[in-house]
Amino acid sequence: MKISNETKVGILATVAITVLILGYSFLKGIDIFSTDNNYYAIYPKIDGLTVSRPVYVNGFQVGRVSNLTLNPTGEIIAEFQINPDYQVPRNSIAELENTDLLGGKAVVFKLGNSKDLAEDGDTISGVVKAGLMDDLKPVQQKAALIAGRMDSILNTVNQTLNPEFQQNFKQSLSSIAKTMKNLEQTSQKVDGLVGSQSKRIGDMLANLESMSANLKKISNEAANANVGQTLTNANKAVSDLQTVLAKINSGEGSIGLLINDKTLYNNLSNAAGNLDQLMIDLKAHPKRYVHFSVFGKSSKN
Repeated sequence: MKISNETKVGILATVAITVLILGYSFLKGIDIFSTDNNYYAIYPKIDGLTVSRPVYVNGFQVGRVSNLTLNPTGEIIAEFQINPDYQVPRNSIAELENTDLLGGKAVVFKLGNSKDLAEDGDTISGVVKAGLMDDLKPVQQKAALIAGRMDSILNTVNQTLNPEFQQNFKQSLSSIAKTMKNLEQTSQKVDGLVGSQSKRIGDMLANLESMSANLKKISNEAANANVGQTLTNANKAVSDLQTVLAKINSGEGSIGLLINDKTLYNNLSNAAGNLDQLMIDLKAHPKRYVHFSVFGKSSKN
């Protein structure tokens, strides 16, 4: 039987279209001949989840994402094809997680403990797990704030550390280094001096100890002396002197009369005056009071 060229072209075109449809469906995650169960989950966002991404249970792949649809409300309906050999409890959760640091997504079924199993076409709860970048957002915000503050601090430091300040700082460091060197030399000199004069220092300390012992002995002797008797005698002498002064002030005794008797004072003053006049007259007329003769005879005036 001879087949015409038109028939061959038609058969070839049919096969090509069939292969194209099957390949396109496979690339979209749709397996036309599959007997897998279809489950659905609704997510507020999918952050890069694509069709054909795997579905895992405890790290084991049990299916894949077969379709993604955007609702008018903005939510995304994800369709999963799951191998019917694996049972999915009705209260299971389809968690959207990151599979790598590059942001690859996958769906992980967290199997529930319900005895009721999800049937083909059921919708299970969908949850979006926070990714690494979501966890790092607070850190990024804090890092940005710290970076801004550090930039401000560095600007302030740059303004402070002008060439003049740097030069002064270098000079200060040089001065400190010289001072430390001088202190080291002084310390060495002091160590040498102490070493060479250690004997004299020992003798001086011994002398100080001896002087301290002598001072202690003198102090003990002074404390044991009859200081009380000495003070008693001094008090008695002062009391006697006060008694004598009181008697003189009251006019008792010769000294008291001499000091307090005005008549005696006037008589003594008059006698002194008369004696003074007598001496003046004696000097002026000595012959009136002194008579002498060479031959033992007195002469008459």
